[in-house]
Amino acid sequence: MLSHIQRRSCTRLSALRPTPSLSPRSPLLPLARPSVPASTRTFLSWFKSKPKHGSQAQKDKQPILTEDNLFHPFSHSPFPAIRARGEAIRKLAPCPVCAAEHDLLHAHTKAQPKAVAFECPDCGWPTHCSEEHWKRDQEHQKYCSRLREVNEDEHDLRSGRRMREFEMPGPQDTEAAISFANWDVFWYTREFPSMDTERSRRHASKILTYPITIGSVLHQFSNLTLSNQRLTPEGSRSLAALRTNLHVPPGAPETPEAAATKPQMRIFILGARAESALPPHIWEQLCLLFPSALFHLYFIGPQVSLPKPASELNRRPTKKTDSPPASQEAESSTTASASGDRAQTASVPAEEKPQEEEKPVYVPNVYQPPTPAPIMRLKRTRESIQQYGVPSYTVPYTPQLTITGMQANYMDVHAQFQETFDPYTDCFFLFSPGFGFPSPTSTNPETGEPYLQIASPTEWGPVIPLLLASKCPIFVTGFSPADVERDVTSLSAAPEVAGEFDWVITPGPNAFGSEKWEVADFDPRVMVKTNWGIWGIRGKRRDVQEKYSWLPL
Repeated sequence: MLSHIQRRSCTRLSALRPTPSLSPRSPLLPLARPSVPASTRTFLSWFKSKPKHGSQAQKDKQPILTEDNLFHPFSHSPFPAIRARGEAIRKLAPCPVCAAEHDLLHAHTKAQPKAVAFECPDCGWPTHCSEEHWKRDQEHQKYCSRLREVNEDEHDLRSGRRMREFEMPGPQDTEAAISFANWDVFWYTREFPSMDTERSRRHASKILTYPITIGSVLHQFSNLTLSNQRLTPEGSRSLAALRTNLHVPPGAPETPEAAATKPQMRIFILGARAESALPPHIWEQLCLLFPSALFHLYFIGPQVSLPKPASELNRRPTKKTDSPPASQEAESSTTASASGDRAQTASVPAEEKPQEEEKPVYVPNVYQPPTPAPIMRLKRTRESIQQYGVPSYTVPYTPQLTITGMQANYMDVHAQFQETFDPYTDCFFLFSPGFGFPSPTSTNPETGEPYLQIASPTEWGPVIPLLLASKCPIFVTGFSPADVERDVTSLSAAPEVAGEFDWVITPGPNAFGSEKWEVADFDPRVMVKTNWGIWGIRGKRRDVQEKYSWLPL
């Protein structure tokens, strides 16, 4: 009897154990499947959204092109925008061999060099009118490798892979200093993802060249110093005035709370084009270099990109417009490539394609870059046409960053700011303005030759004297050594500019220029790098000198 009671009590105790056990009545059952614990759900968990199983799959989906399959001739590219660019080059670019032979003919000869039609098998670009001229051209080998590099870069941007080089870091540790020696040291000290390949370096440097060029000039740890003779004594005074509002006093931590009592730093980017189409989170990287400062960026120019109209946000795309327009895709490859949206430009399967594929529209970059495609309208974007009187918008992206874009000439909005300029809070940036190029719209009535753009009454002629009068520093970039020299030389020939400025930064290379080659559509032999060089000036300061006259009593 006692043993029977003990056996029953042991059975009850075993039933109270948290681990599952087999019933004592069926000890010889086969091995059961692992028991699944019962799912418990709290009251608050009912309000949580269910995880999307397709999000991770979409994030890690297979790319369209693999790393070893990036080279394609333009005419056989899987992307319509690249094929459309190849067709535009065939219409614009002359054959270099035919052009050399044409130069030897007399001026009255009506023969013109033929357009390119043959695609180089090594670089994939249309470079010559025929295979015979391609074999005769000995100069092509000098730039063929660069063209192939650009070819692969353009296909890589649209390949659909995860662009880790476009993953931007967050706020900087207050105890960690940032170095502006070069791209490598900057990426390391700023804790960017590792740039393992030269292609990643080219992609990242191109998308970051605009905000980091501004930051490298204004930061207290700038690589432009008096010791390397890039910064002048006058420039040191100008930047010291700006840095009083960009940084905290020595010894104080660089925190957002320190910006509560500071005025807003205004940066006017005149003649803005591609930089106005960059996603706002790319410009936020400029703010993260200055945690204790407030920024307001003004993009001003006739080619500034504006947000999409609100009426088009809820419009459903038709079948013919399921993929982005080619002009938008082509322009985004040179402006907003950081967003990684090229993963969505995958070609539609053959069975879903219409019988007649609509050819994309590509606007070639001949003399004036095309206006970038409309940018995405954010939640807090608002129209500013009533405030400035021109097509414009303003978006307070973060508490630290506000962006305003105006699609107009600077002279149309100068009256809005002329009484408010302050050398302690304002500065101007002009990215490749083309001062030294001849004006396409105005000519000198005395000589009949076109004005230089810095002296043209319809371009920079009336603008630069007004900027110099504000006494705020003006920073200018160029896309090549020849472009920098051309712009600097034009200063001496511009009325109301020559002799009216002091140097802030001497002309020279920009450590944070783009490392990606940009190829001209009118001649593939012409290649430049965005923001290769930089220099700066300021309106001439004239000190008041007191004169004492000793009058005899």
